[in-house]
Amino acid sequence: MPEHTDTPIPSTFGQRVRRARERAGLTRPVLGGLVGRSAEWVKFIETGRFQMPRLPLLLRLADVLGVEDLAELTGEERLTAATYSKAAHAALPAVKEALTTYHFNGADEEPESADELAARVRQAWQLWHGIGDHRTRIAILLPDLLADCQHSARVLEDTERRRALIALAQTYHLAQLYLSFQPASELVMLTGDRSMTAAQNADNPHAIAVAAWYMNHVFRDAGERHEARVDLAMKTADLLDRERGPEDLARWGLLHLAAALSYAKVGRRGDAERYWDRANEAARRLGTTYAHPWLIFGQGMVDAYAITMNADLVSAGPAVQAATRIDLAPMPSATRRSFHLVETARAYRLQGENVAVVHLLKKAYEQSPETVRFNLFARPTVAELATGNNAMVRDDARYLAQQLGVPA
Repeated sequence: MPEHTDTPIPSTFGQRVRRARERAGLTRPVLGGLVGRSAEWVKFIETGRFQMPRLPLLLRLADVLGVEDLAELTGEERLTAATYSKAAHAALPAVKEALTTYHFNGADEEPESADELAARVRQAWQLWHGIGDHRTRIAILLPDLLADCQHSARVLEDTERRRALIALAQTYHLAQLYLSFQPASELVMLTGDRSMTAAQNADNPHAIAVAAWYMNHVFRDAGERHEARVDLAMKTADLLDRERGPEDLARWGLLHLAAALSYAKVGRRGDAERYWDRANEAARRLGTTYAHPWLIFGQGMVDAYAITMNADLVSAGPAVQAATRIDLAPMPSATRRSFHLVETARAYRLQGENVAVVHLLKKAYEQSPETVRFNLFARPTVAELATGNNAMVRDDARYLAQQLGVPA
């Protein structure tokens, strides 16, 4: 049974931490492991024996607990965690405007065909996964692509309309990815919901399955209960036929991977490993060289997510072991390679191996600068190491802090 205080409204930092921890469904050992501390440390924080930590650790605590307004923990005047841990991309205002502006094209304005939209969306995915500043490139395309997909989905009919809706759903996925880890959480939820609506209106199980995968990310980041996330993934998986071909099988595996990550987030190892095994089975059936052209699902992605799963379960040893067994080089996405390198750094951080942490973050930055620049683990970790006492990593951490725009 979770512990409760006698105070209706938590009045101390420790009480507020405990309220946020219980709301997130985390045990003390899991929370402690995720911020690099022990269960005893969490207990001492919650009972007032330890004082509020310094800013870098406070930001990490807020991130793990799903708290954006630091006042929810500190009780002080409003101070958002996003101010320190989230960076805003230069094009964010333009993308916001594109998402909140409604275009009413003239009835006589010729819509783009579904084939033309599909080709543009494929190009956008290639840019997202390519080497370099993927967010910057996508931000240039998104406003016009959204407007054109919306217009075609309104004007076209029957099969062509459904195909335009599929293109629109994928464009919303790209918008959601662009917005992730920026101070625009309400727009992340908006794009997730709109993509699911477009996929359902298209009446296409493949599109619905992908929307469910991305909605799982929204739910996890928003701290929604894991039961809702798993239920969404499994109901959607039932729409697919694993024997029909690679497109169904890849999405089926992707949704089971979503369930594994949801269970890992709340510390349920057995369930996490059971669903990961199912995703792994799908990847094996697809073959060791298979990778979906834009979802990137395949054996490499499943193996790499074993790092994230074990890190979320606060199992540093298995997370590091998973990292040493995989080769990220064949993965056809610079953004994914960079993300999994950051997750490997997170695993080494749990073991206190900060030399490896900085080395891996530098490698991740070389692969995809904007992936690291907007990552919620990388930013506070670099800030902490850049101002710490470890001279072996401090200079490299300061270099990274400068590249990421993090105060050090």
